[in-house]
Amino acid sequence: MKQISIFIFSLMICTNCFGQQYSKSWKDLDYGGDEKVYHKMDIYLPQTEKPTYPVVVVIYGSAWFSNNLKETVLSSLGKPLLDAGFAIVTPNHRSSTEDAKFPAQINDIKAVIRFIRANAAKYQIDTSFVGITGFSSGGHLASLAGASGGVKRYTVGSATLDIEGNVGQYTSYSSAVNAVVDWFGPIAISVMDSCKRSKDAYSPEAILIGGPIEENLDKCALANPITYIDANDPPFLILHGDADPLVPLCQSELFFNALQKANVPGQFVIVPGGQHGPGLFDEKYYKMMTDFFLKEANITAVTHEVNNSPLNVSVSQNYPNPFNPVTAITFVLPAKLFVTLVIYDSLGREVSKLVYEELPAGTYTREWNAEGLSSGTYFARLQAGSYIETKKIILVK
Repeated sequence: MKQISIFIFSLMICTNCFGQQYSKSWKDLDYGGDEKVYHKMDIYLPQTEKPTYPVVVVIYGSAWFSNNLKETVLSSLGKPLLDAGFAIVTPNHRSSTEDAKFPAQINDIKAVIRFIRANAAKYQIDTSFVGITGFSSGGHLASLAGASGGVKRYTVGSATLDIEGNVGQYTSYSSAVNAVVDWFGPIAISVMDSCKRSKDAYSPEAILIGGPIEENLDKCALANPITYIDANDPPFLILHGDADPLVPLCQSELFFNALQKANVPGQFVIVPGGQHGPGLFDEKYYKMMTDFFLKEANITAVTHEVNNSPLNVSVSQNYPNPFNPVTAITFVLPAKLFVTLVIYDSLGREVSKLVYEELPAGTYTREWNAEGLSSGTYFARLQAGSYIETKKIILVK
């Protein structure tokens, strides 16, 4: 039980410290249609009054062990999202220890998304943007929902599973999402020990799958978001501490590399000294999450900073895009950082290095002249300190 307690309580979330920051709420909505506690969800609307709101689904972490922790995310990830103008949905899902094995958990999350789409008008939801986020095992489920959009039954080796599922009454609706923020979620559960080997048969991931990892590798692959990645996936923001004692940083590195290989837009933020929650759950990284969702939803933040200094690294899409043969890339630094800005071709080969130096805080623009290169898709990768972001750029001659 010690490992279970660490997963659930290491984040030290104070569920009673959250003052009411929402204008309206609906509690214990039955998205599964069976009155089970694990099929209940809450909806909260921001204080700013609008006819409808873009929405983000927020999934708790529990090592997939708990079926009733939806209220715990309100005071952590929920509050900054509400403050930024998003409606939030906080669902329960089935427990791997008490209720059902995988894929029940992702079936539940997909049912939540379908419920939102089917009942959007009733709950003032604008389903033109549906985001999803979660921490730890919730990050895994958020990432899996993002990568497996449109997937029904799927086979790896000798294992076939229904990833979509048929929970609830709204099975004709889409469970796709528009953007994902993954907070230190496990990804490749077959290699949770330093991303080289599996853990024992009593590990959370073995309990999720329903048996020893080495005897269920095909099923582990079906629980791995990397299995489903393709170029049509939504953009991802991944945040992970380099001192995480429970989910090794290499899990997010594997995931980000797979996203880049498939040309999926993504950002990867490595938090120096960050652990499994501590060091990540503060205003700086909450703002990265809300800025990312606001950008992908193409809306303006509800609140604005009173000073003009940037709070985090950002990089703009190159302009013009498509271009021939010169384009400009602008990025913003909040402090002095060592920066690299490198252009790669579609095969991952470096073709140009625009920046490789330490720069003070400020806004910078660098031009890239692609004279002599063939038309096609290229990628501009900015790394500033632990922040990494890649932009797709198109050369047309």
